Amino acid sequence: MTEQTQYQMDIQGMTCTDCEIHVAKALEGAGASAVRANFRRGEAIFLAAPNFSLDQARDAVKAVGYHPRGIREVTAALPKTAVSDPTVDYEFVVIGSGSAAFAAAIEARGAGARVAMIERGTIGGTCVNIGCVPSKTMLRAAQIHHRAVYNPFRGLQTHAAAPDLATVVAEKDALVESLRQHKYVDLIAEYDIDLIRGEARFLDDRRLQVGERVLTGGRYLIATGARPRIPEIPGLDQVSYLSSTSALNLTTRPEHLIVIGSGYIALELGQLFRQWGSQVTLIQRSSVLMAAYDGEVRSVIADMLHDAGIEVIHSATYERIEERGTEKRVHVTVGGATRVVRGDAILVAAGRDPNTEALNLAAAGVTVGAQHQPLFDEHLQSSNPRVFVAGDVTLGPQFVYVAAYEGKIAARNALELGDRATAVDLEVVPAVTFTEPALAKVGLSQDEAEREGLAVKSSVLPLEAVARALANRETRGVIKLVAEVDTGRLRGAQVVAENAGEVIYAATLAVKHGLTVADLTDTLAPYLTMAEGLKLAALTFDKDVAKLSCCAG
Repeated sequence: MTEQTQYQMDIQGMTCTDCEIHVAKALEGAGASAVRANFRRGEAIFLAAPNFSLDQARDAVKAVGYHPRGIREVTAALPKTAVSDPTVDYEFVVIGSGSAAFAAAIEARGAGARVAMIERGTIGGTCVNIGCVPSKTMLRAAQIHHRAVYNPFRGLQTHAAAPDLATVVAEKDALVESLRQHKYVDLIAEYDIDLIRGEARFLDDRRLQVGERVLTGGRYLIATGARPRIPEIPGLDQVSYLSSTSALNLTTRPEHLIVIGSGYIALELGQLFRQWGSQVTLIQRSSVLMAAYDGEVRSVIADMLHDAGIEVIHSATYERIEERGTEKRVHVTVGGATRVVRGDAILVAAGRDPNTEALNLAAAGVTVGAQHQPLFDEHLQSSNPRVFVAGDVTLGPQFVYVAAYEGKIAARNALELGDRATAVDLEVVPAVTFTEPALAKVGLSQDEAEREGLAVKSSVLPLEAVARALANRETRGVIKLVAEVDTGRLRGAQVVAENAGEVIYAATLAVKHGLTVADLTDTLAPYLTMAEGLKLAALTFDKDVAKLSCCAG
């Protein structure tokens, strides 16, 4: 076989997938092979024999209306194209249409695979429809309303009338509809993905039924997401209650909201309704609030909730729930004593369950866990080698960015697009809870590091040591860093502060890439930003930052 050279041609003028097809055909006509055109990157990568004419290739691209701007040899391995399999309906079948599903489908289409996407309900999955997008815009609205009533600056005479929740909810719905259309629905045609509407059910390890249609796929991806878990509490099924979805659609606020659970969804929505003016009580079975954080940070979180007027009941055993007229009653036992919590609304925020009940995974030979989640290996492959999984259905970290990351890896592994399978790596996953102040963490807490047998040290910086917090008149918060004793390598960070989500991204890069405490202290940090707190927290390992002048670290 004649040895071939790989080339990359920069091309202007491509605007869609049809353009990619035109360019590919033109280059093939000029003698190129394995052409991969990408209109988003403005390039085409291809193989050619030693006698290939680069001038002829340029002329061919010009002839179909595009503008070659440069061509060069490249040494990187050409991405593998999905092998066409005429014995199946699709090389890749994606069940679901959320972030994991779309990331996988786009990756597979980029490799030339025929892709089907199956959806039984609304396109877009949890994040855009009922999760991140609607909750964060509603949280922001509640925070602005609260700030108008309670601002930290003397001399500002701000006030707010009762919120028009119907209008706020309508604005939220409009935003969701717009993002769903532009970020999900429009991409189906853009990438030439076949959308099949209906409930998917495996007939065996190779066939899938959707409605009356039976189809075959070379590889399958289960990306069906998760839904709110409804705990087994006597009487709960006999009363009306809210989920994280329906709570965001309320157009009148409850007088007293009782929240079953105390995780990040419970905290976010509990504070949202508190800022609308509701009385709020959180009830949790655990004795520890937000256990993923260290004690010093948990203490600040507890104070934040107390200062907001939110009651938290710890170590509760649920006895029963009942409804009398408009009043809900939650009977609990706490420390051996019985208590009845009365309110006019109950929000269930007690975790998530995978959406697998209709898939008939047993017929597909897919082993499931205790909560009926599909089990998988480090390559996201299930016990059926033809079936892969990604996103919230795995019951891993329930974040849209994790879902998208897993979806792309699952597609590459399923279609064998790399030289070897890629293992999923979730050791450094940032997490943000959008309360006020926000909570964020990445990497290991001190407790986790010590349980793993690591010798670590920590620094704890109160937010009143950060000039940005002082200027904002908002000093509730803390920044904690965890580092290895011997090397100073940063292993984790926890932040309670305004804009903690933005701060934690810098910490994520530091943890992921093995930066040390010295790396942080030697890096210039912009003054009067919350992110400067990371550098100050790093300085706190060796110095008393209270005795330093501004920027003197």
